Amino acid sequence: MNIHFKAALLLTIAWVALVVFAISGKYADQLLPFKETEALKTDSAAQIAEYLVNVFEDSKGNLWLATIGKGVARYDGKTLTYFSVEEGLIGNTVTGIAEDKAGNLWIGTHSGLSKYDGKTFTNFSINDGLCNERVSQVFIDSSGIIWIGTWEGICRFDGTTFSNFPLPIPDIAVPDYQATENWVTTIMKDKHNNIWIGRSGYGACRYDPISDKFTQFTTKNGLSSNCVQSIVADAQGNLWFGFRVAENDHPDANKRKGVGGICRYDGKAFTTFPEMEALNATDVYTIYNDKAGNMWIGGTRIGLYCYDGKKFTLIKETNRMDLTYSFGLQAARQDRNGTLWLGFSGGLFRLQGSSIINVTQDGPWN
Repeated sequence: MNIHFKAALLLTIAWVALVVFAISGKYADQLLPFKETEALKTDSAAQIAEYLVNVFEDSKGNLWLATIGKGVARYDGKTLTYFSVEEGLIGNTVTGIAEDKAGNLWIGTHSGLSKYDGKTFTNFSINDGLCNERVSQVFIDSSGIIWIGTWEGICRFDGTTFSNFPLPIPDIAVPDYQATENWVTTIMKDKHNNIWIGRSGYGACRYDPISDKFTQFTTKNGLSSNCVQSIVADAQGNLWFGFRVAENDHPDANKRKGVGGICRYDGKAFTTFPEMEALNATDVYTIYNDKAGNMWIGGTRIGLYCYDGKKFTLIKETNRMDLTYSFGLQAARQDRNGTLWLGFSGGLFRLQGSSIINVTQDGPWN
């Protein structure tokens, strides 16, 4: 078997398995039966999407919803409109969305990268210099450089040319059953203008653009897991890390136990929360900092946590437990009106008081 085809096949299997795991709380042995996802499929027609993995608000106040398989949906306050390959989008599995200073949207998919100027799509693939077509993250820095995270590392685009951005390989042992170590899961900038990059197997690295040097962080340095899924800064400048339990990839179901959850980094040391099993031994795919400084954390199979700077509050009341029973939170975004939108493995939801309310193609939007 061709080595490149084999690598692509492994990544495809890993992606599908991770999505299923976020729903069912299990892994490879659930790929065939799908017993725990039947409730989702029977209701999928009314949902915006069965899997909603990114929520983005543009400068005009439009809400963009990234889906697995249905492209990207835009809600403009009145109408829900879908954009897929039929409208010119390069792929229907959408993972990342960012907006540049000119108001163009850059949309990452598992088939490449698209630029949307409000009327037409311009698409980019490996034939145009993109380092890998399986895009996972899109980030635009203050100078306008577009950082494209993929399942095989990072490249940058200056508006004309793509250039590879090699990442350091940490001195750690990666289990032979893991095929996600090069998957770039998050890209963000801290208060010192350092760029942080998370990978699902190689931990996190901090890039200082002034010195052009990297600093690597793994479990050796205090991370809870090397499978980083999210990095978010709080109002004080501390960084919060969300992790996937690496052992959940193990082919032996009896060995799928380990440390995941969250930790906080103050620039000197990492703080974990071992007293809270729900935020220590579960997968956390999403952390979000709202305008009031609250940290929102999705604890898979547990619920939605809110940290107000003093205590954690668990929110799990929902009007659609059949869709949210696994609480596989994939995305969170507070819009300009203060509404907190939540993308679950199950569909779109919003927070209403202390309840998680399902939003279908017909609403309710407010």
